[in-house]
Amino acid sequence: MEALIKNGMVLDGTGRPAFRADIRIRDERIAEIGALSPHRDEKTIDASGLAVSPGFIDTHSHSDLQVLLKPELLPKVMQGITTEVLGQDGVSMAPLPGPWVSSWRKNLAGFDGDSDEIDWNYRDTDGYLKRIERKGPGINVCYLVPHGNIRLEAMGMENRAPSADELADMKKITAREIDHGAFGISTGLIYVPCAFAKTEELVEICRTAAKRGGIFVVHQRSEADTILESMHEVLEIGRKSGIHVHFSHFKICGEKNWNKSARMLELLDSAEQEGIHVSFDMYPYIAGSTTLSVLLPPWVFDGGTEAALKRLESLSLRRKMAVDIRNGIPGWDNFVDFAGFDGITVTSVSNPKNRDAIGLTLSELARKRGKDPFETLFDILYEDRLADSMVDVYGVEDNVRLFLKRPECSICTDGLLGGKPHPRVYGAFPRVLGKYVRKEHVLSLEEAVHKMTQKSASVFHLKGRGEIKEGNYADLCIFDPAVVEDRGTFTDPRQYPDGIRYVFVNGVPAVAEGKPTMRRSGKVLRK
Repeated sequence: MEALIKNGMVLDGTGRPAFRADIRIRDERIAEIGALSPHRDEKTIDASGLAVSPGFIDTHSHSDLQVLLKPELLPKVMQGITTEVLGQDGVSMAPLPGPWVSSWRKNLAGFDGDSDEIDWNYRDTDGYLKRIERKGPGINVCYLVPHGNIRLEAMGMENRAPSADELADMKKITAREIDHGAFGISTGLIYVPCAFAKTEELVEICRTAAKRGGIFVVHQRSEADTILESMHEVLEIGRKSGIHVHFSHFKICGEKNWNKSARMLELLDSAEQEGIHVSFDMYPYIAGSTTLSVLLPPWVFDGGTEAALKRLESLSLRRKMAVDIRNGIPGWDNFVDFAGFDGITVTSVSNPKNRDAIGLTLSELARKRGKDPFETLFDILYEDRLADSMVDVYGVEDNVRLFLKRPECSICTDGLLGGKPHPRVYGAFPRVLGKYVRKEHVLSLEEAVHKMTQKSASVFHLKGRGEIKEGNYADLCIFDPAVVEDRGTFTDPRQYPDGIRYVFVNGVPAVAEGKPTMRRSGKVLRK
């Protein structure tokens, strides 16, 4: 395909000042940039008054199952995203040994949902990525091998340190999966089985990944009361292993912790001075979204999902869970403590009898059912086999603005796609452009686009992407900077943003005149 974008204000992704230029697309690449004349039979797009940027890169995505079910990924492409990074939080699709398929699907369901429409017998990253290639994704996807899946294959769901042989197996699995194309490893240290790991286990796995040029993407153990200690652990892993550390969805939770932001940034500055490679991503909201089961104390999950469900059948263990949630456990991020039952909203369920819970806070649901909030929580988790998700309000706008300005920052959605999702699924990137650039002037347009494009491509070593440059892939977003904005709300999140006019993925229009074309020209990117 050949197309010419005329008269656009080019934001090339580097952060340099915008400039007027035409861009010619030939096949899947950017062929020319400059003052260009149209060719015969060439499609011409007049971008007068519009910005032309690289396609946005979502560095933290949960489309891992959805890309096989609805591969157009419209919530992403309609906000200008052309590449996303799967395999997050240490819990994802591959590797997945045959004997563990059934139980792991339950563990995964709160993140990515579940489906009988796909063949789950792909075993490893190579098999999973080939499934995506055969389906044909609407945007580019790349993958991180999840620490939880590595641990699952090596030692199951047991809450203990690995033996020497098991640790050696984990390192072999890590090497194998990166050799299959993963860009690094991820972990989620509040999710099982990742939460069972000690620091040294992570250091050893990261050493293996570092030797292959991989990145370490980490949902740290605490984003609340013990966040400073948690950051020390992550930076120690980077120090000892030599790996590039990338903090997922960087934030600070709970009013009593908001004043720790300055010390968090001091730790980042010290790491840079020491030579530890550090970056982070964030979504531009003061509320997050994850699995509802994280409200349960970590001991509940010892042995995996089936063991946790068995414990939820016990009245005495339910009482113990409630006590631990009320009183807290040292080192455990207690979502009820920093968000409260009034600040936690159910966003997806798996049991039809609980559909009335979607969109209600746990306090509202408890009142509706005439039960204590704890019993309401335990009941819905048990009835849905732990496959619920939630939105939790935790933050303050001042910290969002502070973190956005940092040079380590890139942008992500971190969006769970089921039920009534967090509005970031549909609008994270336009929200930055509308709220934090045009309205609040927290960032310049050039700075924001850099954080959405070249910064992310550099961190994840995505070659030929993230910058408007001759010879690079034609992943492009054309938007109106005067109107671009997210439209989704927490009560009505499934709304496409305003102002995104065209999106090209590998030279093919996925969005044209603000509407999806349903063309799937994405690629599976391998390291």
